[in-house]
Amino acid sequence: MPRPKSSFDRVRPFEFRAPDEVLDPDTMYTVYEIARLLQGLDPDTELDVETEDVLLDWAIPWMVTNADALCFAEPASDDEPGHYGLSS
Repeated sequence: MPRPKSSFDRVRPFEFRAPDEVLDPDTMYTVYEIARLLQGLDPDTELDVETEDVLLDWAIPWMVTNADALCFAEPASDDEPGHYGLSS
C-alpha cells in the first residue's frame, strides 16, 4: 500500500554503483554473488532464501542497466548458474 513520504524517517537518492566499483575485472560471478556484492557483502555470505530473493530484485535490474559493461560465460552444466563479469 502506498505511504506518504512523511511517514519515513529518511528518504535517500536512488543510486546504483558502477560495475567497476563492484566487480573485480579478473573474476566472474553468479547473479547471486553479484547481488551480495551490491549490498557490500562477501560473495560467499550465507543468506536465507527470502533475503536472497530481495537482493536479486536489486541485482537483476542493475545487471540489465549495465549490460554493456558486462560479459557472460555459459554454465558448465544445465543445473549451474551462468557467470558474469566486466567486459574487457
